[in-house]
Formats: sequence, structure tokens, C-alpha cells
Amino acid sequence: MKTFTGLLLVSALAFASARLVDLPEPELRTSELYSSGAVHEKIKAAKLATWERKRASGDLDSSRYPALRAPVACNSDGLAIVEEGNANQTFKCNNIDLLDFKSHADLGSVTGRGSSSWGWTSADGREFAAIGQADGTAFAEILPSGELIYLGRLPQQSEPSPWREIRTYKNYVIIGSEAEYHGVQIFDLEKLLKIDAAKPVTFSTTKDLTSLFNDLPIGRTHNIVVHEELDYAVAVGAQPRDSECLAGLIFIDLKDPSNPTSPGCNGSDGYVHDAQCIIYHGPDERYEGRDICYGYNEDTLTIYDVTNKTASSIISRTSYVGASYTHQGWVLDPEWQQYLLLDDELDEDEAAGPAKDGFPVTYIFDITDLENPKQSGFYKSKSYSIDHNQYIYDGLSYQSNYGAGIRVLDVSSIPDDPTGGGIEEIAYFDIYPEDDHLPNGGIIDFVGTWSHYANYPSGNILVNTIERGAFVVKLSQFDGRGRGKNWRKPQS
Repeated sequence: MKTFTGLLLVSALAFASARLVDLPEPELRTSELYSSGAVHEKIKAAKLATWERKRASGDLDSSRYPALRAPVACNSDGLAIVEEGNANQTFKCNNIDLLDFKSHADLGSVTGRGSSSWGWTSADGREFAAIGQADGTAFAEILPSGELIYLGRLPQQSEPSPWREIRTYKNYVIIGSEAEYHGVQIFDLEKLLKIDAAKPVTFSTTKDLTSLFNDLPIGRTHNIVVHEELDYAVAVGAQPRDSECLAGLIFIDLKDPSNPTSPGCNGSDGYVHDAQCIIYHGPDERYEGRDICYGYNEDTLTIYDVTNKTASSIISRTSYVGASYTHQGWVLDPEWQQYLLLDDELDEDEAAGPAKDGFPVTYIFDITDLENPKQSGFYKSKSYSIDHNQYIYDGLSYQSNYGAGIRVLDVSSIPDDPTGGGIEEIAYFDIYPEDDHLPNGGIIDFVGTWSHYANYPSGNILVNTIERGAFVVKLSQFDGRGRGKNWRKPQS
């Protein structure tokens, strides 16, 4: 992508009409609409149209959102009131307290526009955040109190892009972008350990990188996946779709982070939007100990055996009722991979399947048989919005649901009730009060939170937002990181 407001934005303004994404009715859609990239491009165009409207109204000027002066508890009325009488500084909440907030401007960004985020805990227990922005990645430390301390930033490698994805591998951060000629940045986070916060550092994209992986078709990738246990990353959605790897899985060997290489790729199901790659442990004995990637491939859950990176293969492809844009997901328990949860980014806008009323759906899959996964149930959110990214730790699913904010579901009941009937929303913090007054108390639009990171031992949660900046919040019912009430209890 050359600019924020190039040809794609022109397309965006044309496509964004009655619905965010104007597509044929579900029964008229063909696989060609997905394989050609038409569905994805129209979603991206709708996002750019929304963000252009937000830019024109001043809502993307993050400097208008002041830094938090002191922590704010979620009160008995379910509100975290930062400024009395200011609706845009009053946040709906339940069982989550606000510990800190810094705008993208406070975090060194000129462009703002938050995207992905991830975290890293140093060997001595300090907690750090990598916060995606259109013009690079901001680095901050989260103190035990939850205070967010800006330390510096790594600029974009080529040009700004609102799509930036971040993961960590050991003490390295791995950063990809949809910007052409960006490549994959590999940066040693131990450089943060001795920074004086009074003197934030802007790192060099040449001298300070551990390495830059450039073996991508045109240097862009939609997402980055890391399999830390087996020392590799995966660039997914690395367009164009007619390149050698068809924008599928491109493996990146990280055994020597200073010299990353690619042992191969898998384009057999075409474009991959996101994935989770882990060593398989579970009920399907045929695959015990194999290296498995769960791919979220626009209209299917696609499961790969990638044990041999030069000859990986597809195990299964599975769609579901309501499939509109299979976006992302996570296994319930990496130690026993029997169930998987996924989210669909377009089903609310399309009023498809169980999302026909516009309330987000978390789809549950029984993956007991990797060759024949079956949808076993779903959970319906009570917040009117779009679901985007979820990650599961110890029986809790943490979800960034755009304008509905961070939602926390206790999903530990699924082994006992795979229909989802026992799932409970135990906490939330709505970081986008601008839509609270609307008829359904929310909006189906690409606003609010893109991502979060909830795997800190302290229980602190980093929430990155598109318009404002980064929030640090924490569940009030746990001292450290939370866990589901049925987590790893014997099944009844």
C-alpha cells in the first residue's frame, strides 16, 4: 500500500454504503470471491473509509485524549469516570479497573492509528509492551502499579501503514506490515532494559535492528505468527495472491535471529489471514507431537501439518453456518487440543447465521478429529459490535471487539458443555464511549480496539486502540492473571 488515501481509499468511499462492506448475498457468493481477494479488499476499503471519516472529524488526533492522572476504579454503577460530566471520558465497565492511559502522541507517534500489540516479560520480571501504530512501534514498560512508561520507538521500515502486526520470540520482537518493501523487522527487546524514561530513544531501522527478513514477494505481510517452542515465525497473507506462495504460510527460521531464512511455504489453500502454530497434544493420536498450524483462511478453518516445512500439507478445511470472513482464533487448551474458538469479522455486518442481529458470535469447534472438525456451538455477545482478535489463557478468552472494547469470557466450561451454554462474560472495559448513546448501545464499525495483550503474570492487560492510544486495565477479581473457574478440573 503506497499511501493511506490512494486507490484503495477511492474504492472504500464507493463500497461503503448501506452496509460497511457491500457484497453479494451469502447464497450467491462463490469461493472465487474469497480466493481472488475481492472480499478482503472490500473489508480493507471499508476500514479506510471509516478511518478517513474519523481523520476528517479530528477523532484520529490522539493528542485530544489526555493522559490519565491516576488509576480509576470501575464503580458500583459500572462506570470508570475519568472526568466527571464528560461522556467521552466515562467508560462502561464490569470487574475491570483502569490503571493508565497514554495517547499515541504521548507514545511518540505522529500519525497515530493503533493496530496490533504484544508483550514481553524480561528475565527479571519486568513487563514491556510493543504498541503498533501507523508510523512504527512504540515501546513502553508497565510498572507493577500499572503505570505505562514510554521508552522509545522503532519507526516503520518503508512507509506508514495502518496494518502492523507484532509478536515476540524469546527476547525479540517480530514486526510485519502491509506496507510494501517493509519486510519483517527483528529487534532485540533487551535494548529497552537500560533506557532512561526521561530520554526516550528512537531506534534506527538500520543500525539497531537485529535483522530484517526480506524474503517476501513485495515486502508486505498481513500478519505474523510465532512458534517459539520450535524457533520459527510465519508470515501470512503476504500478497500478492498470485505469488509463488499464494499469500499462504511463509515459514521463517529464527534459530539465528541475526540471519533469518525461509525453509519453505504452503500456499495450498491460498491466502491465510491469521494462524496459530503449536505442537499437537490432544485426542487425535495420529498427530501427537506433530507441528500443527490452525489457519483462519477467510471462509474456512484450515488445519495444516507443517512438521516438514519443505513438504507441509493440509489436514482439513472446514466452513460453518454464518461464515463471512473467518478472521482469527485460538485453541482452548494447548496441552489438550480438543476445542478451538474462532471469530468472524464480517458476519455481524452481513447479518449472517447466528450473527444476524448484529451481536458478535464466538464459534466453537470440536477438533477431536483433526481431519473432520465439527462446529459444536457458539457464544453470543451482549455487546453490539464487531469481534476482531481473541487470545485464550487458562480458560479465559480475552477479546478485542472493536467499539465494545476488551471483553473477557470464562470459556473453561466448554469441555463439559461444547455448545457454549456455560460460557460467561465475567468482565469488560468499553474503551469507545462514543457509541454508547446509539440505539443498541454500540456500533458495527471498525473503531475502538484492534488488539490487546493479556499474558502478563501481573494480570495487567494492555489494550491498543485505533483512535486514542494504549490503555492498561486489570481484572479486579484476581491478584495476578485470571483463570476460568473450571480450568483443568476433571470433566463430569
